[in-house]
Amino acid sequence: MKTMEREKRWAIVALASVPLIMTLGNSMLIPILPVMEEKISISKLQSSYIITVYSIVAIICIPIAGYLSDRFGRKVIIVPALIIAGIGGLIAGIAAWKMEDPFTFIIIGRILQGIGASGAMPIVFPLIGDMFNKEEASATLGVIETSNTVGKVLSPILGAALTAVIWFLPFLAIPFFCAISLLLIIFLIKKKEEKEEEKITFATYWGKVKKTFQAHKKWLIAIFIIGAILMFILFGFLFYLSSLLEDDFHIKGVKKGLLLAIPLLALSIASYITGKKIGNDIVKMKWIIFIGTVISGASVTVLSLERHFIYVIVIFLVCGAGIGIALPCLDALITNSLEKNVLGAITSIYSAMRFIGVAAGPPIIAILMKKTIISIVILFTCLAIITAILAFVCIKPETKSI
Repeated sequence: MKTMEREKRWAIVALASVPLIMTLGNSMLIPILPVMEEKISISKLQSSYIITVYSIVAIICIPIAGYLSDRFGRKVIIVPALIIAGIGGLIAGIAAWKMEDPFTFIIIGRILQGIGASGAMPIVFPLIGDMFNKEEASATLGVIETSNTVGKVLSPILGAALTAVIWFLPFLAIPFFCAISLLLIIFLIKKKEEKEEEKITFATYWGKVKKTFQAHKKWLIAIFIIGAILMFILFGFLFYLSSLLEDDFHIKGVKKGLLLAIPLLALSIASYITGKKIGNDIVKMKWIIFIGTVISGASVTVLSLERHFIYVIVIFLVCGAGIGIALPCLDALITNSLEKNVLGAITSIYSAMRFIGVAAGPPIIAILMKKTIISIVILFTCLAIITAILAFVCIKPETKSI
């Protein structure tokens, strides 16, 4: 019994390494962009492609990876995905190191990273559903969201520190991190723990997915939209805070990374505690999602009252905590409520929606920042109200709609 418990703990460590590494592999590059513009003579628009192309490729490939994981197994997809992501980082790093005009090869490397990301983190969600019972799955999903957020906390600090050593070092760090996660997955995730799926045709599989979606579409669509909006608010707010610290208060580098890490740490702690407490109580999940969205919405409505960076960080801390308690519940509602043979496809759609929120947040907030802070407040507030309404109206475990 003790051996099984120890194996599960190590399996959770291996699973948690995937979102941590994938988050580092993307967000860690943000501090490098201004330096890269100078080093290889590219415009701000070109440098933005380095982040955007990763998300776009991942959004396209995630549903394909979800189907393949349901068809052939989760570990079979995660392992090559981590290898592809590592190769992508290596190509970008060597190009930046050795070539006079490396931009094209950096983009190729980032495309490979996006392909790898599509088969890595999104597949972790259904794998947890396969490996653990409902109560254990909820707690593990809290750890996964915590790990994801820890990656966001560490990214600006680590990215700035590596860039200070050698400007292209963050690229070369990606294959190293991927190798660590790869070894953990290979040796700590036992093949026998994965569910052996019946080998079915794509047409039959797609029929099952459509049937599942038709039976649960009301709350599934709500969760997809809530997940996208919460990621939009999180990354849009993070972009706003990062710009405010640098442009208005001239705080840069590692110091800025540490300040950004404070509210993200609140999100991380909230995710971890929530995952531990929710168990498999779907009614509790619904109300925690509602409360979390209300907290995040209430915090952003007062964003325009003061521009002092400490005030903004406190607002972000409260907003992050609200988002942090909601995310594990969204994950758990899906993994605890659906059949495992279609879990990969449904969670892949959910992950793609979250990626859309991540990709859309910074550019839209950048546009609004050229106008007034009130426009940002109105947008965030309206989105938070939408998420609260969706959680209250569409998620109805009391009537057994889930």
